[in-house]
Amino acid sequence: MTTAREFAARAAELAMVWPEPALATVRAGTSSVAPASGKVSDVLTRYVDVENFPRTCVVLVDGLGRLNLDERIGHAPTLRSGIADGASLLAPYPSTTSASIASFGTGCAPASTGMLGYTVRDPDSGVLGNLVQWTGLPDPLTWQPRPTVFETLSASGIRVTSVGPERFRDSGMTRASLRGSTYLSAEHWYDRIDAAAGALRQPGLAYVYWGDLDKAGHHHGWQSAKWCDELEKVDAGIRRLIAAVPRGTQILVTADHGMIDVDRSHRWDAATDAMLAADVAMTAGEPRALHVHAAPGADGQAIADRWRDVLGDNALVLGRDEAVAAGLFGELDEAMLPRIGDVVVAMAGRATVVDSRTQSPASMEMIGVHGSLTEFEMMVPLLRWEG
Repeated sequence: MTTAREFAARAAELAMVWPEPALATVRAGTSSVAPASGKVSDVLTRYVDVENFPRTCVVLVDGLGRLNLDERIGHAPTLRSGIADGASLLAPYPSTTSASIASFGTGCAPASTGMLGYTVRDPDSGVLGNLVQWTGLPDPLTWQPRPTVFETLSASGIRVTSVGPERFRDSGMTRASLRGSTYLSAEHWYDRIDAAAGALRQPGLAYVYWGDLDKAGHHHGWQSAKWCDELEKVDAGIRRLIAAVPRGTQILVTADHGMIDVDRSHRWDAATDAMLAADVAMTAGEPRALHVHAAPGADGQAIADRWRDVLGDNALVLGRDEAVAAGLFGELDEAMLPRIGDVVVAMAGRATVVDSRTQSPASMEMIGVHGSLTEFEMMVPLLRWEG
């Protein structure tokens, strides 16, 4: 069977990075960005140092890729000032919010948490569930039972505060990935910044989530003026936070994933392309990172071969056993294995495979997307300041 190192080499040929820093190869053309020294799953377990920094604020900006930031760094002087003391990290695969925030929140890989994509097939019901909206799925603690870092810190006496929108307070994804904190609701960016600064008047950890940069990228593209406007807003909020927190507070800014803008001339529909649809019961995941579930009795290897023939160098196509053995999804909890597709497809370049049977027209028309293994999707910043 092909090894992780061999798959990582194949990924590098397709301008992709393997989701393990020791195997990740970044092309020479991105030399302005340091190689990844860690993973998103390390942020709370490795970089939050409560002994030396009793007050720490972690801000997660959805969609703030390290290379996206580098391309628009002139719009973000405050964020630029946090690069020197920070690091570059790798998102997990798939590089999508549900998988990455679960890894951030638990310190575990997607193959351990079972948070394996935007949508997943529940092996018990056969239903296509949505991990962000938490539809078609069992109770979050049943689906993702591993303890969170917030639970562990709170149990040790560390005060943990999360700041986000009210609708996320008891959402399925919060309960699955970020349970264990005191939750403060604040709808607007500067209100969240102020709430976090207020929480840190006492020692502890404050966590802030902001999602509007990702939304701007999805709807307008990350190279759009709207995305730059949102980046400038993020930058202003972090400048405000640095000024507001008590002296000696550690501030960390990171992200769950980056983003690429699609090339619609390289788009396939798994519902209408006869070769891709053959013997497939369902696709899960998202257009950049697919789980292909075989129809009963179908040959998964034959499906993988057909997808390779159709997509060519536009995708890295692996059988489930290959993907797991190579560590694509990280360390495996065997209970999570049935949630992974019989065939796993990571799209290269700016290509996508949509599925008009299960996706809305609006979602298929998104300009900015993520989920796969390209540098722009996988590399995220860890920016650092002391207030």
